[in-house]
Amino acid sequence: MTRERRLPSRSHQGVTTDMAVAAAQGTGVCIRPLLRKVTDRATGSVYTVPLPCGSTRETVCQPCAEKARRLRMHQCREGWHLTEDPPRPDPAPDEEQDEDEDEQLDDDADPEAEETGSRRVRSTRHLPGFPDLPTVPVEDRTIGTAFTDEKTGRTYRPSMFLTFTLPSYGKVIPGTGVPRNPSSYDYRRAALDALLFPRLVDRLWQNLRRAAGYKVQYFAAVEPQRRLAPHLHAAVRGAIPRSTIKAVTRATYAVIWWPPIDEVVYEGERLPGWHPDLGGYLDPDTGAALPTWDEALDRLDRDGETTEPMHVMRFGSQVDIKGLLGGTPDSDRAVRYLCKYLTKSVSETYGTRSDEPDPAEPDPTALAYERHIDRLHSEVRWLPCSPACANWIRYGIQPKDAGPGLIPGQCPSKAHDREHLGLGGRRVLVSRQWSRKTLSQHRTDRAAVVREVLNEAGIDAPEAADRLAADALHDDGLPRFVWEDVPVLERDYTTVIAQSLRQARRWREQYEHAKTITAQRGSPPGGLVDSHSATTGKGMT
Repeated sequence: MTRERRLPSRSHQGVTTDMAVAAAQGTGVCIRPLLRKVTDRATGSVYTVPLPCGSTRETVCQPCAEKARRLRMHQCREGWHLTEDPPRPDPAPDEEQDEDEDEQLDDDADPEAEETGSRRVRSTRHLPGFPDLPTVPVEDRTIGTAFTDEKTGRTYRPSMFLTFTLPSYGKVIPGTGVPRNPSSYDYRRAALDALLFPRLVDRLWQNLRRAAGYKVQYFAAVEPQRRLAPHLHAAVRGAIPRSTIKAVTRATYAVIWWPPIDEVVYEGERLPGWHPDLGGYLDPDTGAALPTWDEALDRLDRDGETTEPMHVMRFGSQVDIKGLLGGTPDSDRAVRYLCKYLTKSVSETYGTRSDEPDPAEPDPTALAYERHIDRLHSEVRWLPCSPACANWIRYGIQPKDAGPGLIPGQCPSKAHDREHLGLGGRRVLVSRQWSRKTLSQHRTDRAAVVREVLNEAGIDAPEAADRLAADALHDDGLPRFVWEDVPVLERDYTTVIAQSLRQARRWREQYEHAKTITAQRGSPPGGLVDSHSATTGKGMT
């Protein structure tokens, strides 16, 4: 529900910005609202509308980040322990997929065809060192098998919580993540595994579906371990034998058929320059054009069986497997654990162990850990993250769809940043048939439940967004509501926050009153919004 406010006429004397921020955080109100002024041409009324910033990072806006985390928890719960396949929506060919959904490759997709726009035939020989993948016929279902207790006659349909890790790159000191011997630690392989981790994860789900015998659905989160290697937590619908999961993990690998990166051709100030007439990068000494991405792949195709993949990825031997039932405390704890770090940036999940470092006596372990981060970042910064990465110029190859301005070491992908150390993709991965709803639809569902509770209690819950919609027309056929930025001189942060707090309290009182009334008549409708998020106004936004 859009918060509707009249323009403030005075500021709140004696209320500092810090006080306003603390009050907003305690009540669940956005601390960085985007202010817009709306003029109703029909009545002449003027409103300020504070729009929540919608940040998912608590360092930016804790209330909005917490709201986003609870929405993800709701999404996870709704699809995890289903007993029936979610209904198939009507096909909508013009409707774009929600940007928060996982872009998983189909089982028969060719990754190279995805990259180049034309299918390239690669050797399908099984790489040595990997066992054969167990496969069974795949049934057209997304729910797991039900089990019946012969003694009690009760039927169970368990699901699973899985954790997958990457292999070791060298021994680390327990509890610190610091390598015992940094000189022998395989930083290059660790960096490539982090940059290309989504490809290995895609292959895992493809293989698991072939081995499990049904269309396995998942809600997963990617986080760095203490040693900085990414690992995957996943809620999986249905129960799969532990032996099958372990066998699939051992047999899963991802082969990266890219040009070799064994030799750095250009570095420092001696870099190829862009030639606008030729539309490509030229050698600074000879003036010859660098091979294009397609030409470099053509060379790999000509070499045939003698070609080695640029990189091969696999999972480590440690796989954590837990079977859980829906509606149990263990299941609820798993959801909270899965979404625990979604409000933090990647770098905030690995930091040093020193809570209160003493500048006079630096912690040797903390210093060693910082050096470990710096060493891994030095690899992540210069290695290619994708076919379009500017770092390919270092190796004498023009990136895919190259254009002017590409500089090695300055690829715009956040995967190269020290704050991400290779994890530049989505932190949350959701399979397309998890609940057959986009994140926006889940958000709408939660708001609809709150409105239904209010309406049943006889409390008017008008759609403020509809009343102020830009497509609402006046009698003259022109938009009734005119939206514009609030002038700087008319902005009053403390007044806006105070108005938001009053609105949030009013919503909370209305919702608590509505719950009391509906409880007297029976259970509240829907039951999708937990009391904490609703009573703080978060479920009503």
